[in-house]
Amino acid sequence: MTDLRSYRMLIDGEWVGASDGKMFDSINPSNGEVWSRVPEATADDVDKAVRAAHRAFTAGPWATMTPTERGKCLRRLADLLAEKSEDLGRTETIDTGKMLKETRWQAKYIAEFFQFYAGCADKISGETLPIDKPDLFVFTHREPLGVVAAIVPWNSQLFLVAVKIGPALAAGNTVVLKTSEHASAAMLDFGRLVEEAGFPPGVVNIVSGHGDPCGKALTSHPLVARISFTGGPGAARQVLYNSAENFAEVSLELGGKSPFIVFDDANIESAVNGSIAGIFGATGQSCVAGSRLYLHEDIADEFLEMMTSMAREIRIGDPLLEETQMGPLCTIGQMETIEREVALAQSEGGQLLCGGKRPDGLDGNYYEPTIIACPSQNLRIMDTELFGPVLSVLRFKDEEEVIALANDTVHGLAAGIFTQDSARSLRMAKAVRAGIVWVNTYRAVSPIAEFGGIKGSGYGRESGFQAMYDYTRPKTVWMNTSNEPMSNPFVMR
Repeated sequence: MTDLRSYRMLIDGEWVGASDGKMFDSINPSNGEVWSRVPEATADDVDKAVRAAHRAFTAGPWATMTPTERGKCLRRLADLLAEKSEDLGRTETIDTGKMLKETRWQAKYIAEFFQFYAGCADKISGETLPIDKPDLFVFTHREPLGVVAAIVPWNSQLFLVAVKIGPALAAGNTVVLKTSEHASAAMLDFGRLVEEAGFPPGVVNIVSGHGDPCGKALTSHPLVARISFTGGPGAARQVLYNSAENFAEVSLELGGKSPFIVFDDANIESAVNGSIAGIFGATGQSCVAGSRLYLHEDIADEFLEMMTSMAREIRIGDPLLEETQMGPLCTIGQMETIEREVALAQSEGGQLLCGGKRPDGLDGNYYEPTIIACPSQNLRIMDTELFGPVLSVLRFKDEEEVIALANDTVHGLAAGIFTQDSARSLRMAKAVRAGIVWVNTYRAVSPIAEFGGIKGSGYGRESGFQAMYDYTRPKTVWMNTSNEPMSNPFVMR
């Protein structure tokens, strides 16, 4: 055990273990071996973190900093992220199994998100109101909420931290960040950069642990003002239940089962590449994975021939190697769920076009790129998020049919539409019930653009300038500009 990397949590500017000394193992999914140990936070640890954040918000130097000064802290953090992207990416790859070339790029790209919010920090403004009463000047001033609980899953964790704590800090809030119990290391390394960037103690606190007690104590804490949660629907329901204790504002991003629609006039090569990226990129472990493929019947055979050929050639292996194109799944539990659901789909009439098993000769949580042709929308796999490299395919005849199919889901996060008919693309973008719609592209993101879901994919938006306002509340100020005394309150005029 002495060879293992040992981590500590960041609470009130100090690096600490769990108060009871407990730790849990983190598994390298590419080989199934324990590679690090992480503190298992208790409810008392969470309480200390939240109270530290509250002190920093109300009495610490953060409370008196100007928005421009807060922006400078964020800018320094952005510079450090760009500088340390290789190290952060490598840690995340070992911990999650995601491709190093993706984690390294993502760590560097999120520096731009922090740069964006650094620039936004002193752009939050209120407004004057043309009030309907004489001699009164009325204006609004936007104030930060207080302590923000930010809860992220293991996948795309650096990106999700950026879109949560970037606007929260720029707006003047303080943060307690809970890492995923499946992969905490990169977030704890990120804390070192926060410290180096010069944020005062208590402004950013990072705790690691399980949903109970760590997550429960955080989301129900009376000093938490807002909860920003990304994860599964089961945990989200518990978060909502916990928030009844503190009436915290809540935003939820819960993943999806995104439709990827290809019409007969689409550029087939582009659409195939988009679908490959949408479902096999990040080993399908993406909340916006295009896992439901709808193909117009006139081009379905050509499309599937090209796509299955490409899928069979994807190089699976060690995510640290540059030549690898697809790495392992993060947990063995995902593997077992996928195997169970693929077997069920076949028993319900699904036809396996490629993949459907663990590859030979590889230890770890590896699963082949899998494509299943489905005879109808009624197969359970058509509306079950597997969080892996499994694509369900269905054919359609016309717009009306595919709109009905695409919207026949409890989810509503993302959608992809491939067509060269601009009028159709606008009709489809309006008709498909999703928070994000990509047309002739897929998985594009930017700090400037908001994202989020509807229906079972949650509510609230992250990224973009509007997110700044979600981390503030308006205060309305009424000023009497008259030199005359107020009228007698018992005389009505």
